[in-house]
Amino acid sequence: MIDQSTAPYGVLLLRVSLGVMFLAHAALKIFGFTIPGTVSYFASLGQPAIVAYAVLALEVLGGIGLILGAYVRWVAPVLALEMLGTIVLVHGANGWVFSNKGGGWEYPAFCAAALIALALLGGGAMALRPAR
Repeated sequence: MIDQSTAPYGVLLLRVSLGVMFLAHAALKIFGFTIPGTVSYFASLGQPAIVAYAVLALEVLGGIGLILGAYVRWVAPVLALEMLGTIVLVHGANGWVFSNKGGGWEYPAFCAAALIALALLGGGAMALRPAR
């Protein structure tokens, strides 16, 4: 049974923590690896530079959108697709555990599942655009 009085706050916690995670992930790409380094890494995967820039924009804008609770039912599935893409293009061949060399696929798979759950739940409490 779902407690209707506290469920919106559980969704808020899920939404904000995922948003912060995406902003931190983008910050690592921008400030840790640098944008040219990130573009080079994507090129090493056979991806054009535009994909690296699109992923950076998606993670920054999507992270902010989740934190604010704006268009959560649209933003969360797009970010879930990004996570599934990282499994296919980057982490899938590295095994299950994310501590494996190159990072396994458990972490992006969990993030994708959490994002799909969030898309089903909506924005929760304190969202700019609450679920209808």
